[in-house]
Amino acid sequence: MAISIDTVYQRVLAFANKEQRGYITPQEFNLFANQAQLEIFEQYFYDLNQAAKVPGNEYIYSDVDDMLEEKIQIFETVTNSITPVLIGNGFIVPDSIYRIHGIRFDGYNCEILKTLDFNEAKNGGPLTSPSDTRPIANISNNIINVVGSNNSPITPTEILYIRKPVEVAWGYFVINEKALYNVDATTDFELHDSEVSELVYKILKFAGISMKREDIMRAGQGMEMAQIQLEKQ
Repeated sequence: MAISIDTVYQRVLAFANKEQRGYITPQEFNLFANQAQLEIFEQYFYDLNQAAKVPGNEYIYSDVDDMLEEKIQIFETVTNSITPVLIGNGFIVPDSIYRIHGIRFDGYNCEILKTLDFNEAKNGGPLTSPSDTRPIANISNNIINVVGSNNSPITPTEILYIRKPVEVAWGYFVINEKALYNVDATTDFELHDSEVSELVYKILKFAGISMKREDIMRAGQGMEMAQIQLEKQ
């Protein structure tokens, strides 16, 4: 379920009307494309938080929660192959991780606590202190700390997380000073298929700002706002 970056690029060039309004180079496009993908991806979590405040409905295809979950599920990952980079008694959250929503140790779920609660739990009595079968975890300053029995640091065996989208690239080679599409050097968008129009509009907006062309920028902004209003109906 990937979006062809070449499809998006050709649509952007068609809207920008390169013969009359300026040419968007592949390097510029790749920069704008990655920014657009990241903005759309991060918007999912804001929208999900807002949608949670509104009652859903019985029709899965029109329930905002379900649609957003479907888009986010593309990036949900469970791994036991992350090599921890130790720092003190904890380890650094890898750059590929956007948001952690679960930590496990030998099949047991770690209770992820805020820093104050984490410190209090470590200093608690026999009934509240962590153990290898009731581990606790804390994520602070991009460092994960997990403790088990005797408050000993332990390394989780699984991390459940949402990863960041991979960087996209419209690959090309140059012939007679013209950039031609090279599929072998290309990385497509990972976003849901429904985001094609949103990508085009956002990239147009960025391109207009970069080229100092208000007509392109306003066109991109206008189409983006129209798309947002349509989605809210």
